[in-house]
Amino acid sequence: MTAHDTHAATAERAWGQLREIVLGGNERRKEVVDALGMSFFRIKALRRIARGPLTLRELAEQLLTDRPYATLVVDDLAGRGLVERTANPADRRSKIVSATPAGEELAARAERILGSPPPALLALPAEDLAALERITSRLAGGGS
Repeated sequence: MTAHDTHAATAERAWGQLREIVLGGNERRKEVVDALGMSFFRIKALRRIARGPLTLRELAEQLLTDRPYATLVVDDLAGRGLVERTANPADRRSKIVSATPAGEELAARAERILGSPPPALLALPAEDLAALERITSRLAGGGS
């Protein structure tokens, strides 16, 4: 095995571990679903809308779904009083979807839950946590 192969294998293992940490446990995901009483996809849509008004097309693109499903999700969120549709001044054929104050509050609650580090991360020694922050910052493009 060459040094390149060893390096690639180590990167694959590290990537697998990162994926498991973020996606595998779903600890926060389950917590936010239980707390807000709706599917994670609807929560994701609400969080996107709360960042700023979007057309249904923009929302569908951001959520990597089709417009009919985005419409169904928005219908549900509107029925819960979390979003509202208004005319799009740039295109009268489309609507702008915005979060209501209740939607903004729920999206902020979701962000607080999802932003809470898991206990295993909080339990790391300070020097390990600092090293992890440096590494993840580099991976995210925030440093060199």
